[in-house]
Amino acid sequence: MSLDFLWFLPSGGDTRYLGTTKGSRPVTHKYLQQVAVAADNLGYDGILIPVGSGCEDPWITAATLAPLTERLKFLVAVRTAAALPTTTARIAASLDRATNGRLMINVVAGGNAAELAGDGIFLDHDQRYEEADEFLTIWRKLLSGETVDFEGKYHKVENARQKFLPVQKPTPPVYFGGSSPAAHELAGKHVDAYLSWGEPPAAVAEKIADVRAKAARHGRTVKFGVRLHVIVRETNEKAWAAAEQLISHVDDETIAASLKDYSAYDSVGQQRMTALHGGNRDKLEVSPNLWAGVGLVRGGAGTALVGDPQTVAARLLEYADLGIESFVLSGYPHLEEAYRFAELVFPLLPGKAHLAQAAEAVTGGPFEGISRRPAASPENARAA
Repeated sequence: MSLDFLWFLPSGGDTRYLGTTKGSRPVTHKYLQQVAVAADNLGYDGILIPVGSGCEDPWITAATLAPLTERLKFLVAVRTAAALPTTTARIAASLDRATNGRLMINVVAGGNAAELAGDGIFLDHDQRYEEADEFLTIWRKLLSGETVDFEGKYHKVENARQKFLPVQKPTPPVYFGGSSPAAHELAGKHVDAYLSWGEPPAAVAEKIADVRAKAARHGRTVKFGVRLHVIVRETNEKAWAAAEQLISHVDDETIAASLKDYSAYDSVGQQRMTALHGGNRDKLEVSPNLWAGVGLVRGGAGTALVGDPQTVAARLLEYADLGIESFVLSGYPHLEEAYRFAELVFPLLPGKAHLAQAAEAVTGGPFEGISRRPAASPENARAA
């Protein structure tokens, strides 16, 4: 079993407590460097850099962090309706060449309508996926070395060419997430890896089956991943206490305001995330060790796996049994949780057990002196 584990770059800010400014950390390039270098040193396979009006530009951020890392891949989010496929192809090829093939693309077609309007995007839900379809058609052909003539509803190019091609052939890998029928159709037609937000395993299995069937109709195969938060501590009791502490400053007014905000989204994925908790903080464990507390006040990925190392490893392997190969993870604060997860959980996972000795050798970090459990085998983790 080969599994990839990516971390998340908090280019919109980081915190110790959700729903409040208490414990927040400002976005500085120095802090983003710390997170990226830690992810590289700890053995994460890549790092997701988000896109949006509340984030640093993902292309510039990736380009400035790449020279500071050695093997870390950069999953750069691209909002297709806010860009041109030709110029994006040039940027992607340049960054892939500069990093010797460490670029991945995360296509974003949805979002908050108010934010989209601020970017000059006034397309409805299905129109955004139609636009992304045209964008990816042109983008893929250009990066594959083709000369492109294309006229669609949203994009038109004549004799478009890409002089410098990427290191990765035919293109850097394309990741994408979406829960609507239009999103699944786009995934089946274009993407290399489909990402689901962290829903209960049975719901994720249904999405995998649908996307896989749609890909087959296009004569393609697609890999699958899950986007999750993690809260890992040495015992289950400590982990659940940390989860409660994370939302300890979230009050009913803040939850109500968030629900009102989410109601304006036309994202099916956001609707599914909100439905998991329904604004009720008393019923947040929506599946064994899958906690929806993050989604009370955070849009997008709103669930976390909570537990001790053996429990979290076992839950991850349950997703792997469904066909999940990539895990895009995050945790608050992102620097500390990157260390916790790598030091405590990597030794229990297929393909990462060799990092146990390296993790034990880390000194001077935020958990120097922490007592760690002996590394368990993946079989023991699966049985937890």
